[in-house]
Amino acid sequence: MYLEIVTPEALLFSGEVTSVAVPGVDGEFQMLDNHAPIVSLLVKGNVKVYGDMNLEEEVADKFSTGENGATLLPINSGTIEMKDNKVIVLAD
Repeated sequence: MYLEIVTPEALLFSGEVTSVAVPGVDGEFQMLDNHAPIVSLLVKGNVKVYGDMNLEEEVADKFSTGENGATLLPINSGTIEMKDNKVIVLAD
């Protein structure tokens, strides 16, 4: 699946990943390839990205490494949209 992570300051990541887990208002949920379309609000927590992420040097310090090889991005809130195997995370 294709993932874009966007903040008010910059596009943090754009590329292919294996899966994404996000902190939704009703709890964490994960999306894999060919997930049904969804739009959801996000709450404070970590966006967990699985797969190889080649991060740009200027944004790499915003991410950390978590369990099971996940790449973590802490957020305060946001919105996620999944449609046609493309995930867009708008994060604060």
